[in-house]
Amino acid sequence: MRFLSMIRVEETGQIPSEKLMQDMGKLIDDMISEGSLISTAGLRPSSEGVRVRSRFGKLSRTDGPFTESKEVIGGYAMLEAKSMQEAIALTERFLRIHGTEWNLECEIRPLE
Repeated sequence: MRFLSMIRVEETGQIPSEKLMQDMGKLIDDMISEGSLISTAGLRPSSEGVRVRSRFGKLSRTDGPFTESKEVIGGYAMLEAKSMQEAIALTERFLRIHGTEWNLECEIRPLE
């Protein structure tokens, strides 16, 4: 079963340390080898994004940054797991890598 883990982060301009990038690279390699990680990517800042909305057929566009949002989706991981509990465990591995210097939240949802 596939799951999408969406990483929510406060846009503070915080930059990952070299150690975090190395640890993350190893975790990604391990999870790909295990078959539990299908794809993953970080997202550029919301200042580089655009939101397109449809309200009852009327389209509107908002250029970033999205100041009304305290937290934004900062990245994602598409996971292969036998159950929601396994997807949670995989996401917890990802969160632990960040240690105590980051304030993150992941939303995990099954894909149809």
